[in-house]
Amino acid sequence: MTDGKQNLPATRSSGLFDDFRREMDTIVERFFGTAETSASKTGFPSLMTAGAVRPAIDITENDAAITLTAELPGMSEEEVDLSISDGMLTLKGEKTVSHESRQDESVVIERNYGSFQRSFPIPDRVDQDAIDASFEKGVLKVTMPKKPGQQSGERKIKIGG
Repeated sequence: MTDGKQNLPATRSSGLFDDFRREMDTIVERFFGTAETSASKTGFPSLMTAGAVRPAIDITENDAAITLTAELPGMSEEEVDLSISDGMLTLKGEKTVSHESRQDESVVIERNYGSFQRSFPIPDRVDQDAIDASFEKGVLKVTMPKKPGQQSGERKIKIGG
């Protein structure tokens, strides 16, 4: 008797899109150099880093602050670096492989490891001196309070007299 659920293997497919990404990286490398340097020259992350660590980011805004939340599963606070420079908030980190010594066993590694860097422009309405960050259970939360009197959102403008 089945419950209607199907167990599928947890594997990453290598379909047409993956082939397209590899081909695009090859083209970019021809013009800009290696995938690592092409990212810095073009402003776009390397497509070859698919499968590498790339934290999922949510950015929300209310009247008081802008909040950036980053998922960093399996990472500790010590493996994460957060900095501000030239109006940019930069998040860096490295997730390292923990090596296990096993004999006569097959080991499958599907988790992603490596370093990452993501940068975000800080809007002028943010008080950079008041930016605060917390890290709990693999989630980084960066709170960027707005300067007093700064409002966000849409404002209706009356037309005519």
